[in-house]
Amino acid sequence: MDIRVLKYFLAVAREQSFSVAAERLYLSQPTLSRQLKELEDELGKELLIRSSKGVTLTEEGMILRARAEEIVALVDKAEQEVRQSGEKISGMVHIGAGETYAVRLIADTAKALSNDYPELQYSIYSADGSDVIEKLDKGLLDFGIVFQNVDTSKYNAVQLPLKDRFGVLMRRDSPLAKKDTITLSDLKHQPVIIPRQPNHNLMFLDTLGIDEQKVRVATQYNLVYNGSVMASEGMGYCICIDRLINTSGDSNMCFKPFSPAIETVCSFIWKRNAVFSKAAEKFLEQFIIDIENYK
Repeated sequence: MDIRVLKYFLAVAREQSFSVAAERLYLSQPTLSRQLKELEDELGKELLIRSSKGVTLTEEGMILRARAEEIVALVDKAEQEVRQSGEKISGMVHIGAGETYAVRLIADTAKALSNDYPELQYSIYSADGSDVIEKLDKGLLDFGIVFQNVDTSKYNAVQLPLKDRFGVLMRRDSPLAKKDTITLSDLKHQPVIIPRQPNHNLMFLDTLGIDEQKVRVATQYNLVYNGSVMASEGMGYCICIDRLINTSGDSNMCFKPFSPAIETVCSFIWKRNAVFSKAAEKFLEQFIIDIENYK
C-alpha cells in the first residue's frame, strides 16, 4: 500500500465525498476514484460504499481507516523528526495524558524551555491510560502520564510529585454542598457521575471502595468537563479529582473532597531504549531536572 493512497482514502472517509476530497487534495475526481479502486483491488475488499447520498465505509473500510490513521501519523512524525535533525533543536514533542492537575508540570517545563528553544512545539493527546500506553507502544507518542501501575521492564517511569485528590463536584444548591467533606456513606443511594473505564465500567467505584450496589450510576464520562455539565444540570454528583474544573467566582458548582482523603499519584513514562528526536531529548532532560527541583 502506498502511503499517498492511504492519505487519499482517509480524505474520502473524512469528507464522505469524492468530489470534496478531490478538491481538497487538488486532484481530479476520476483520478481519485481510480486510485481508491486500485486500493480495493489490491486488498481484495470493498472499502467504500458509493451512493447518491455520499460515501460510507464498509466494515473493512472502518478497519483500514483506524490503521491508516496510525500509519500516516507515524510516517508524518518520522518525516518531521528527520527533517528537524541536526544541531538545531526544534520540532514537536508528543505527550499523552489523562486528565490530571500534574499536566501543569509539563506546562512548566515547556515554559522554561521556550526562551532558549522557541521552535519547540507540543502535542498533548488526552486519553485514558490504556490508550496512552497503546499509542506509546506504537511510537505515536514520546511520553505519557498514567495512573496505573507501570511495567518497568518495558518503560522508564518517574513518579510525579503532585498528587490528585478525589472528591465530588456538585451544584452549590445540592444537599451535600453544605458539608466540608464527603464520606462514601454520604453517596449511598445517590445518583453519581463517574469516569468511564475500559473493560469494566464500574472499576472506578471498586478502586475508591464504593459499593456499586449502594449508588446509582446516572452517567459515565470520558472528559471531566462533560461530567461537570451533567452535574450542573442536576444529573447527580460527579466523582472526579480537584482543580480540573473552575468552581470559583460566579460558578454554580463546588468541589468537596472525600474524607478520609483519597489521593492518587501518576507516573511520567517513556519506552525503554526509545529513539528520541532532539526535541524530545531536550524536553526529557529539562523535565527530569525540573521534577528533582520541585521535590
